[in-house]
Amino acid sequence: MGRWFDISLILIIIASVMVIMLDSIPNTHTRYGILYLQLEWVFTLMFTLEYLVRVWCSPNRKGYMFSIYGIVDLLALLPTYLSLLLPQTAPLLIIRMLRILRIFRVLRLLSLLNEANAMAAALRSSARKIFVFYSLMLILTTIFGCLMYVVEGAEHGFDNIPKSIYWAIVTITTVGYGDVVPLTPIGRAISSVGMLIGYSLITVPAVIMMAPLAASEQARRDRQAHESRNCTNCATVEHDTRSHYCRNCGVALPKPGHEPETESGT
Repeated sequence: MGRWFDISLILIIIASVMVIMLDSIPNTHTRYGILYLQLEWVFTLMFTLEYLVRVWCSPNRKGYMFSIYGIVDLLALLPTYLSLLLPQTAPLLIIRMLRILRIFRVLRLLSLLNEANAMAAALRSSARKIFVFYSLMLILTTIFGCLMYVVEGAEHGFDNIPKSIYWAIVTITTVGYGDVVPLTPIGRAISSVGMLIGYSLITVPAVIMMAPLAASEQARRDRQAHESRNCTNCATVEHDTRSHYCRNCGVALPKPGHEPETESGT
């Protein structure tokens, strides 16, 4: 029942977000604005009731209210009520999309949870390296932005240093919006250097993260190889330490870490 309730809640959330998106279109707002407003209040009252019930049923009410889910649930309600006093806050209702995170509780993606924990551990272990990398990127973009501000100037769209730094970030990250472009030969030369630097640095974060992940995976494989057992009957290798019987022939497996006993005699 809890799973079906969460699935129904997710469908309601998606429907409410679709109403918000449709209401932002001028033509549909003119024709169905009143209907969208009524639906929005129906959704809001449903979410309000669900939030109050969760607070009432929670063993640790304060803990739930200040948890990530509790804060997101509350933020999903406030914009509608605030729109009564401040109509310009109505677009903030899109924050309800954050509640789609509940889908991870419905699908029970336990197979992804271990990988997520491994990635979080890799980020924590590489935090200093990542900080140094982004500090270097900040320094480079500042230098390139200042150079372009001096070389190109306001007549070519580089009105100020922050805008020039924005151009440097767009260039070094190889995004290339093209809204601000250098026109002088010196500016284009500087831009070319920035592009080459961007290509050389674009894979650095991935390398920083992959190093601890690779080490963790290798450690897991070494541990798995150490804990593997061979069936004494058919010699099938079993890596799962929770298995008690051979998956091939059904003979009882030796305990992990124990050598199989050999029988004497004929």
